[in-house]
Amino acid sequence: MKTRREVGHESVRKIQQSKGSYLMSIPMRIIRQLGWKERQKVVVKKQGKGFVVRDWKPKQAGKK
Repeated sequence: MKTRREVGHESVRKIQQSKGSYLMSIPMRIIRQLGWKERQKVVVKKQGKGFVVRDWKPKQAGKK
């Protein structure tokens, strides 16, 4: 099922600003596929001319 914001295999989103931070919505189908939940911690890392968002995993005690 395609929404009006999907172009081919890409979901087009706008970047918005709020209280000094930038916000961007992530399509619900992607969140469901990843099994992510509301208020879940994620890591955002710059990669080339874009960025990667991945699940945050706390470091285990005793491991470096």
